[in-house]
Amino acid sequence: MSRKRLGVTAVVDADDRLLGLYTDGDLRRSLDDAAIDLRSTRIDAVMTRTPKSIGSDALAVEAAQMMEAHKINALLVVDKDGRVVGALNIHDLLRARVV
Repeated sequence: MSRKRLGVTAVVDADDRLLGLYTDGDLRRSLDDAAIDLRSTRIDAVMTRTPKSIGSDALAVEAAQMMEAHKINALLVVDKDGRVVGALNIHDLLRARVV
């Protein structure tokens, strides 16, 4: 999350199919919850299980519209088989002058 400066990381299965999403917001909420010990908690207990994603063949403007509609800052990009092939952040769209 920090190294790529996206604020998100994908949780995938052995075939790179999307299982969930873990965000910096999820991390902050986990740290604020005294009942959660991150050293022993499985990622599937704290991740977003139904993350928004967009197909790799979609237009950038579609990604911007989706982010705005769902009030999110990042989307995972998946191929036709549901495999994660990338991530897109609102800052990517701003730099490209899509929004």
